[in-house]
Amino acid sequence: MSRSETSSTDARAYGLRALLGGNVLWLSVISLLNDTASEMIYPLLPFFLVSILGAGPAFLGLVEGIAETTASLVKLAGGWLSDRLRRRKALVGWGYGLAAAARPFIALAGSPWHVLGLRFADRVGKGVRSAPRDALLAESVPANRRGTAFGLNRAADHAGAVLGPLVASGLLLLLPGRLRLVFALAAIPGIIAVLLLLWRVREVFSEQGRAVPPRDATPAPPAPPTPDAAPGVPVPPGLPAWAELDPAFRRYLLVVVLFTLGNSSDAFLLLRAQQLGISLAVIPLLWGFFHVSKMLWSVPGGMLADRFGSARAIIAGWLIYALVYAGFAVAGVAWHGWALLALYGLFFGLTEAPEKALVAALARPDRRGLAFGAFHFAVGVAALPASLLFGFLWSRLGAETAFLVGAAFALISALLLPIALRRA
Repeated sequence: MSRSETSSTDARAYGLRALLGGNVLWLSVISLLNDTASEMIYPLLPFFLVSILGAGPAFLGLVEGIAETTASLVKLAGGWLSDRLRRRKALVGWGYGLAAAARPFIALAGSPWHVLGLRFADRVGKGVRSAPRDALLAESVPANRRGTAFGLNRAADHAGAVLGPLVASGLLLLLPGRLRLVFALAAIPGIIAVLLLLWRVREVFSEQGRAVPPRDATPAPPAPPTPDAAPGVPVPPGLPAWAELDPAFRRYLLVVVLFTLGNSSDAFLLLRAQQLGISLAVIPLLWGFFHVSKMLWSVPGGMLADRFGSARAIIAGWLIYALVYAGFAVAGVAWHGWALLALYGLFFGLTEAPEKALVAALARPDRRGLAFGAFHFAVGVAALPASLLFGFLWSRLGAETAFLVGAAFALISALLLPIALRRA
């Protein structure tokens, strides 16, 4: 067997081991537990704020606006810091630990401002961990396994989004009206997630394309070279973070931002579903059905990206997004909403993991944390004007126009992505 054939076989074997028993598996289990804890609280929080603590809808909007903006800003800093410290696991642990510690204290909240502070801490934790976690995932497997690895992580994340509300609903059936107790019990999966991270996750820092494991870990064979991963070079101090990123990555990020400007909050889809005749009592079931669809498509979407290329998977996903939004523009009966949300889950499967795999491929290894931070930051910041634009179009020109404009953004982005990556 030739040396190249041996390297290829080793890379495939290492990828399989990593998916079945390494960082990818444990980070996915941790994501499932963390999202279970979060989703035990989040769907009940609006009712808790308004009906029990006496806050108004405007304060609810303030809480969520500050929470998501905070997460977007901190994600950029978290990725940059993980590159500078040459450590991912510590920041991931701090992020999960802060969220696990803050969330259950909502059970003790006596005023809306207490909830605001705790949501702020929770989102700081999310911001700190997101980019280092994604970089750690990318560095734990060879390049030809990244799509599958991210797909597995996203599937676990969506599974938690399904499991958390089910657990909360079951507890409320057994303990009617005991919202504070449900919030306190959300500490259990959060604590288990942190303990698993400390016990099972191993530090792997990729430097100039080589995985650098901790001393007590089994050395990983080098990932197959990719044309997108340029060797790391020293960056003069004081250069802006944007200048530290590869030009191909910057072009890719601009196209992603353009797409995001047409990607409004999914709350508008639920509002449209009600217009189609789906009753309010059934909306939670529709939402759970949607998350199941996302969960089922996450791993196949990542595998398709590994097989045919991340860019092709993303383009296919954006085209499906355009089809779904155009479908919501012309839909007329209730079953259309169910069918379109099932198809919408395929969009997430074809884009969530492949988008992250492409970030890892286009970023210099020594700037990978910064690249993931910039990706999360850009998407988070663009999401606010996207929803504002969609809401303005809906109120002035109708739902049909708003959805068609969103479809147009997706089509334009799908056309521009191959041009942006032409030289990559």
